[in-house]
Amino acid sequence: MKNAQWSRSTTCPSQSGSTTLPNNIKYCAQCGTLVEEKIPSGETLLRAVCPSCQTIHYENPKIVAGCIPEWQDKILLCRRAIEPRLGLWTFPAGFMELGESTEEAAARETLEEAHADIIIHSLFGIFSLPHVSQVYVVYRGHLQNLDFKPGTESLDVQLVPLTEIPWEDLAFPVIHESLTRYVKDFKAATAKTHSAVVPTKNHPSFYSS
Repeated sequence: MKNAQWSRSTTCPSQSGSTTLPNNIKYCAQCGTLVEEKIPSGETLLRAVCPSCQTIHYENPKIVAGCIPEWQDKILLCRRAIEPRLGLWTFPAGFMELGESTEEAAARETLEEAHADIIIHSLFGIFSLPHVSQVYVVYRGHLQNLDFKPGTESLDVQLVPLTEIPWEDLAFPVIHESLTRYVKDFKAATAKTHSAVVPTKNHPSFYSS
């Protein structure tokens, strides 16, 4: 997971309320002209519009695919070797690449961050993070063996009993929310598919750019 959870967006009122401006787009990808921020005809949100060729550049939420790797009553967690939240714990997750499915992205991130082979067996949950324009798609996956080790983005990788999850040292609220629901399901011997908006309270300061 490289840049998940960061946002450089600002907000501006529109007809539908507060909206995220596409202020990361500065120049038109078609002709190189400096873009303008305006509401195109027939739309309600501010977009990056080229005044020369009239191309409308859309910015859409990023999909983060992740996996909770399982081994008996333990899960595999990675200690982050990169910012944001260097040194804190997460399950493998990261931005999708073009041309891959969410399942493929989750398996790839698990291999990259933990050198772990998994078989994904079910969808665990979809978590929306509207304040940073991200959507987490999280799967459950079976570890195929115990031949895991830290990847370049991890300081450490460990199989952690559910009773020993480092709750105070989890990297992001979405990780905390996901694992809280996971443990609750495990105790109830159920396998639900979850959907939630995260965070549910005030945004932590590290979300601010």
